[in-house]
Amino acid sequence: MKWGAQLTGWAPLSSTRLGSMTNLSDTPTIEEARERLRQLISELAVVRGKVTLASGKEADYYVDLRRITLHHEASRLVGQVMLDLIDSAGIEFDAAGGLTMGADPVGHAIMRTAGDNDRAIDTFVVRKAQKSYGMGRQVEGPSVVGRRVVAVEDTSTTGGSALTAVEALRNAGAEVVAVAVIVDRATGAKEHIEEVAGVPCLYAYSKSDLGLD
Repeated sequence: MKWGAQLTGWAPLSSTRLGSMTNLSDTPTIEEARERLRQLISELAVVRGKVTLASGKEADYYVDLRRITLHHEASRLVGQVMLDLIDSAGIEFDAAGGLTMGADPVGHAIMRTAGDNDRAIDTFVVRKAQKSYGMGRQVEGPSVVGRRVVAVEDTSTTGGSALTAVEALRNAGAEVVAVAVIVDRATGAKEHIEEVAGVPCLYAYSKSDLGLD
């Protein structure tokens, strides 16, 4: 996700106030996982304070989902919630990933959760530009040629990162069947992605789910 770096008068919430819901080796129900992940996003990723976005507009909060996708407990929940999100939409797929680096831990979380359930789902990394050396790839990892893939992202403000990934995947021979993000910020990215890419854009949480309306 692309956000402006100018923040004033903000302070992150401390993770010390959050106890783990269960032992990390336990697998919560999907309802428990969704609620716990929503709580963690609200507590760890939502930073209150004035911020200038990449668009030049100002907002009174900042959502840093890297604090979630790279968190020891939350990352497991990301995999469970996102895999269920895609499955519930009736979308069959072979691999998930997206534009580095925001999408990388999302794809890995989905792959790990799928593996825990004896499902062979790969992940991949989409470079921002094609390599000019070696094999000249833009999509790294197991081949996506002829495979059904989901382009993932933590969140999207304009849809640009997801669309870059979709274009690269199609150029690499993949069949892109959906885009999936953790949080939809209601900035028009979902609609833009669906219009340009011609595939559904799924999201796990809305602004209202996080109390950001």
